[in-house]
Amino acid sequence: MVDPSTLLVLTSGSTAALGSLVAWLAYQGYRRNDSQAMRFLAVGVAGIAVVPFFVSYGLGPLLGASDAMTLLWILLANIAGLAAIWYSLEGT
Repeated sequence: MVDPSTLLVLTSGSTAALGSLVAWLAYQGYRRNDSQAMRFLAVGVAGIAVVPFFVSYGLGPLLGASDAMTLLWILLANIAGLAAIWYSLEGT
């Protein structure tokens, strides 16, 4: 049986890895086509899938942030990511 905390780290890491790949592909699309929409899409995917992992397992513990503060940073990254994706679909 796998420990739930180990499974949480593995699934979070997998999400961050796959999100990094998708963000990198969107960034490559931006560079290839000079498409602002793809740049905002790359930033948005990174904000939703990659930043929360590094806040949870890197920045939060490094700074000794409380669980509530870490969760706030994650939610702010999610909001910024969603706003960037929304802008990529509507604003450009």
